[in-house]
Amino acid sequence: MPIRKGREDRGASGGARPGMPPSSGILDAAFRAAYKATPHGDTPLDRARRRALLKIVRASSTIVRHLNLARKPFTLPPLGRFQWQLLERRFGSATVDRALRRTDRAISRIRGQTADSQRSLRKGSERDDFARTVREFYGRAASYVREVDPDLRTLSDAAKFLRSRPKLDPDQPVVTVAGFPNVGKSSLVERLSSAHPKVAPYPFTTVGLEVGHADLGFDRMQVLDTPGVLNRPRHANPAEEEAEAAVESAATAVLFVLDPSGSCGFPIEEQEELLARWKSEFPNLPIIEVETKCDLIQRPTGRLRASATTGAGIEELRAEIVRVLRAAIAARPPVAVVAETVEEAPPDWDAEGRRRSPGASPDDDR
Repeated sequence: MPIRKGREDRGASGGARPGMPPSSGILDAAFRAAYKATPHGDTPLDRARRRALLKIVRASSTIVRHLNLARKPFTLPPLGRFQWQLLERRFGSATVDRALRRTDRAISRIRGQTADSQRSLRKGSERDDFARTVREFYGRAASYVREVDPDLRTLSDAAKFLRSRPKLDPDQPVVTVAGFPNVGKSSLVERLSSAHPKVAPYPFTTVGLEVGHADLGFDRMQVLDTPGVLNRPRHANPAEEEAEAAVESAATAVLFVLDPSGSCGFPIEEQEELLARWKSEFPNLPIIEVETKCDLIQRPTGRLRASATTGAGIEELRAEIVRVLRAAIAARPPVAVVAETVEEAPPDWDAEGRRRSPGASPDDDR
């Protein structure tokens, strides 16, 4: 028989109406669950005590469940480095971390208040004592939930943001295709993988990340198409920020695409400057350089050349990607070494096993 879901099971916000704070939906669900308490007891006083206890327990468990639902997209399974980079670039450093810590603290305070209220009920001897304990619990629990309204909004926005971004398999190598706008990145991605990105003859066609897959013969690679980057790190727009995060945190190797023909609208000198900056910032990251649109122009640079239009150079490019990925995978530390490193309590995790952003401190929970 299917289980019928009530209002108390409508997600982390408890079914709050649009424009209402998240706490209103959570508290509404909690108090409705508490109102349905119908305990049994030998005497009227015993039933009153048990009813009060059941109200507190039901309200508490409903609130905690919804707060945990708000945290779940970031904890089960834990986010990878690339996802944290995306969140920090979009919402600001430590913003989501602070929201998670404050929500976690609200859960701890509500659980503590639940235990205190249960002790008070055991000591009470009159119906008025029970009713007062329930009112006090409701008031304090509501206060704790309302305090984290801004954090619940942050977590909701961040979860929606992550759902709209591609999911990368941490066990498969990633080739991040990057470069200036309109240099032919998406066309190459379509040639190299199963992705079918939008391709058009004008800049900034790709406005978000898109992932495809390709068979390497020994493994499957993920090919990540990125928006164009104009080499302006202090003035980058959100799409450029995501592309930079994909290079820094997602890539096993980067396929840097240059257009020497000038048809992209940007001189090759500016493209070379971006390539030089990334080489300097990420010295240990393999970067495969390819000059595209070789059906229009070919230069004696020694770089790989390819044309997504004619298919020229695509197989040579694919073979180079396989070679670079094989070397990168072979250079990874053994699993035992990685496990030992994790057990050393890295500095960006706190004593309770939660991730801490750079610069975060216990004072952020206040």
